[in-house]
Amino acid sequence: MQICKCADAKRMCEYSDGANEKQEMSPGFSLTHLHIAFKSAHLHIQNPHIVFTLILNLTIMPPEKEKTSPKILYSCYSHTSREGEQFIADHIFGYILSGSSDLYMNGKMYVFNEGDFRFIRKNQLAKFAKHPPKGGEFKTISIVMDKDTLRSVSEELNLQMTHPYTGESALLLQPNNLFKNYIESLTPYMDGSGNTNKMLTNLKVKEAILILLQTNPELKDVLFDFSEPGKIDLEAYMNEHYKFNVDINRFAYLTGRSLATFKRDFEKIFNTSPNKWLQHKRLNDAYFLIKEKGWKTSDVYMEVGFKDFSHFSFAFKKAYGVAPSRLS
Repeated sequence: MQICKCADAKRMCEYSDGANEKQEMSPGFSLTHLHIAFKSAHLHIQNPHIVFTLILNLTIMPPEKEKTSPKILYSCYSHTSREGEQFIADHIFGYILSGSSDLYMNGKMYVFNEGDFRFIRKNQLAKFAKHPPKGGEFKTISIVMDKDTLRSVSEELNLQMTHPYTGESALLLQPNNLFKNYIESLTPYMDGSGNTNKMLTNLKVKEAILILLQTNPELKDVLFDFSEPGKIDLEAYMNEHYKFNVDINRFAYLTGRSLATFKRDFEKIFNTSPNKWLQHKRLNDAYFLIKEKGWKTSDVYMEVGFKDFSHFSFAFKKAYGVAPSRLS
């Protein structure tokens, strides 16, 4: 299979191994077998299957209550920067093959360039922009480390979180030979020259975890923290993240609350319901951007957190008595 050259920035080429299907490792499989398997699995792969999918938007947001799986994702964008947002449900170890990427999380902008290795923490809301090089494509490969795989490594190596991690949401990792050799071993996921299967993907994700632990031991407290998000300052969080287009359940989870507690706490603080407050804040921002900054209405609605233009236009006219396109 040849690599797909993306026709435009709205298309992502994702090569995976069908990891969305549920499959368990064979009983008794251990890290001892893992080390042995690495020596041969890199280059000699039999009985292949590979799933090729074209999707319009990049998201790492599994449906509620659905388990995520370890994955290795390759993506490319060409011609135009692709901007959007995502909920990062699992830890990610990634490498920028070409181009550059801007990632905005928790009030801070992170910039990653060609050749950068990066680690991104789970349970983050992020806005991103991907910039292809002139005449080329933005390309990246990401290793998604799910909770079940991390638990397996934790139990087999008897590793636990020692102290809660209080560092950055995204880290620029120093390059080293282990990282470089590991990325080179993922060539079958990037150019279609080899064949992959679910067992191999599980092995490769475990290998990435082991490499991160060896090169960046401080990440132990991040990787093996299996606790749910703790209860945090709701007012500060919502004022920082209200432009993210996620549902109320997600906001409740990320602020460490049940849905009922989230709604109750929210109304105590803001004296209104979450949905009404979110719409009011987003419309106020939209009005300012159109009226004072001269933004196009087609650019504003996603910027402030609306799902689609028709809903935004209807809500705007209802609030201000005029369609956003007629505001002057």
